[in-house]
Amino acid sequence: MSFELLSKPIKKFIYEKGWESLRPIQAAAISKILTSDENFILASRTASGKTEAAFLPILSKLDFTKPGVQVLYISPLIALINDQFYRVEELCKNLDIAVTKWHGESNKTLKEKLLKHPSGIVLITPESLEAMFVNKPFNVKQLFSNLKYVVIDEIHSFIGTDRGTQLKSLLARLRTVNSESFSVIGLSATIGDYDQAKKFTGNAAKTKVLLDKTAKDINASFGYFKSDAEELSQDLLKNLYSETADSKTLIFPNSRARVEEIAVKLKKISRRLKGHDNYFSHHSSVDREVREYVEFFAKNNKRRSFCICCTSTLELGIDIGTVDKIVQIDATHSIASLIQRIGRSGRKEGASSNLQLYATNKWSLLQSIACWLLYKEGFIEPPQRNDRPYDILLHQALSIVKGHSGIKLTDLIDQLQANAAFEQIEKFEIEEILNHLIETDFLEKLQREVIIGIEGEKVVNSRDFYSVFKTEENFKVVNAGNTIGDIPFSPQIEENENILLSARIWKIKFVDQKAKKIEVTPAKDGKPPKFSGEGGTIDHKIREKMLQILCSQDIYEFLDPLGREEIDILRREFSVFDIQNFQTERPLLIKEKHLELYTFFGTKTNRTIKLLLDIVGIKNSAYDMELIIESSQKDLTEKWKDLSTQLTNIDAHIINLLQDKPALIGFSKWGMFLPKKYQAALLKERYYDIDQTRLVLSNTKLVVNK
Repeated sequence: MSFELLSKPIKKFIYEKGWESLRPIQAAAISKILTSDENFILASRTASGKTEAAFLPILSKLDFTKPGVQVLYISPLIALINDQFYRVEELCKNLDIAVTKWHGESNKTLKEKLLKHPSGIVLITPESLEAMFVNKPFNVKQLFSNLKYVVIDEIHSFIGTDRGTQLKSLLARLRTVNSESFSVIGLSATIGDYDQAKKFTGNAAKTKVLLDKTAKDINASFGYFKSDAEELSQDLLKNLYSETADSKTLIFPNSRARVEEIAVKLKKISRRLKGHDNYFSHHSSVDREVREYVEFFAKNNKRRSFCICCTSTLELGIDIGTVDKIVQIDATHSIASLIQRIGRSGRKEGASSNLQLYATNKWSLLQSIACWLLYKEGFIEPPQRNDRPYDILLHQALSIVKGHSGIKLTDLIDQLQANAAFEQIEKFEIEEILNHLIETDFLEKLQREVIIGIEGEKVVNSRDFYSVFKTEENFKVVNAGNTIGDIPFSPQIEENENILLSARIWKIKFVDQKAKKIEVTPAKDGKPPKFSGEGGTIDHKIREKMLQILCSQDIYEFLDPLGREEIDILRREFSVFDIQNFQTERPLLIKEKHLELYTFFGTKTNRTIKLLLDIVGIKNSAYDMELIIESSQKDLTEKWKDLSTQLTNIDAHIINLLQDKPALIGFSKWGMFLPKKYQAALLKERYYDIDQTRLVLSNTKLVVNK
């Protein structure tokens, strides 16, 4: 039935591809999109044909002879745009439709051609769309006034993030130049809250979710290799080599430094054993051309085994061909991330995914099990709350003023207030933030109009202005004129020191501080560079599941003998607390000179409880799994009951904290330019978790060891 609704050229494309049938998400999307102008979220597992599910009906439905760009495809990654460009272009091969990539690295001539004759489909990132609004707003209207569809790939990567709020704002701004009203199609394999996804389109009431629950078989096994050392144990590396030597494998550690360590050491083992040499690293610090070569090699290599050690750069939907196995080194920070990674293998119809998980300490093992069990139960973390994004409002205010080369203050307020991205921010709050920008010379008031001020010029004229995420100040690493990658400067970066980068070992020969360039030559031994910003926020549900595992006697067949033994040891250690309810009771270990509270709460709740303990004068140190408390049991128990009362005045406490520790707002690129009370509001919503903390404090009983 759905197939019959498609246009003749699209039917011809399907015949030529030799498809025997449409995938479930494709059949559902075709019938809905072709018969409705509503927004849709297409939710189905990885490699289920979501891109085609969106474009087959869109290409059948629209009249591309009309002037202007008809479809805007928005991606979180330039690499994904480059990959999807060929898929969309192939879909259009029986149609006379122009497909144009628009980002910083794309062909300038093709961009100019599009501006002269706006038509077809444009693939873009949020940052490039922002740059267009700022620098060439007349082009926005010229290109997109007749826009009919916006397709957002990997929409889950935007929801609840600063970048997502920016995109939501840009969509609202696009609607103001749109002659009619475009529809939004979101694509994702990992949505934790469908209501949030529907709101993201700008009109939740007009948005439907098409959900394909078709499951895929997953073969999973766990390996436990306990190590207190900073580097991975030789036993783990040997096992990892034997498990992956004869397959096409993606290895996901949780940091760029670990990526480089594994890639270099596996390559060494392989050379010693006369194995293959196809070991690569792939992360944001590896040069773009090197990354593209790795992607090309993987996609076009049919027979040879390979191993790519990577971060989230290969987590999203870049097509790298057939992958036999996924390896996760230590626990992922989220189940959504685990799902994306699992989906990179077994992408052929009917094929299983193969997952090997390694843990190097007891807590990582426990968290890995918790994530796996929650995944099997169908749980995905809801996105982070971002209801009052004052920082992105500030950024968008500067963007609008710059794009208009000055605007009436009342018009600016009206635009921001009407923008769906800021619907929960009050008018008086917008006015306060804009007045603060005027006071701090980011904006300048000329009678009834505002223009960019002296301080504002410094930021809006920077190439870094178009993004709302922070980027590191890096040094370029060069060997014989070839760029290897970029790394942050650290004390390790000095002449004659050796570093690991791009799956190779390099000796630093010269550091040019002025040009921010490091000259290197090949070497035989070294350490990974120091990278920053690689911690993750763990959801409350994962930590609670970890305690549930400790309180149960379940036997997990997927664990290896050492893993089972470690879980047995942990269970014996925690049996002294006699926990009866993993949801409401938490272990408190009485030590000679301090207390150890094993919270099993999420990261943001732990931060909030630490803050409250600081406020009531209880000295404490926070770690991933426990709070080390320098207090008597009696004092803690008495003050624990009253901790929640401190939440009534939490805003004032956070403002005071910001006076002493202004770097706390560092998670927000634009937050530092806000008035202090709005910085505190950002911390309260995005760094701490007030609601969850209030809940756990009212329900939690501290259980002391026997």
